[in-house]
Amino acid sequence: MIPVCRLEDLPAGESVRIDTTPPIAVFHTEGELYAIDDTCSHQDASLSEGWLEGCLVECPLHAASFDLRTGQPTCLPARRPVRTHQVVVVDGFIHVRPAAQEDSAA
Repeated sequence: MIPVCRLEDLPAGESVRIDTTPPIAVFHTEGELYAIDDTCSHQDASLSEGWLEGCLVECPLHAASFDLRTGQPTCLPARRPVRTHQVVVVDGFIHVRPAAQEDSAA
């Protein structure tokens, strides 16, 4: 598991990027934590810099939107999903368990 930050350091409505290969974005929304690959599947843009609305994140480059629960794109121009990752909170600290490299959210 990859340590991210203390839960109290990631307020609701915010995200943080983990510099892994590939990078992972962790989002805190509606009382839930989600982790997805940080790079938009349409073009090289950081989803952690996008706009969060409920369980959706909008890419800051071309407005593609992804469901944080599944990684599936919800509108064009993105057509391919991004991988999702398991998030665990242990003793108030957020950790991410990355999906296997060959795993896909599809």
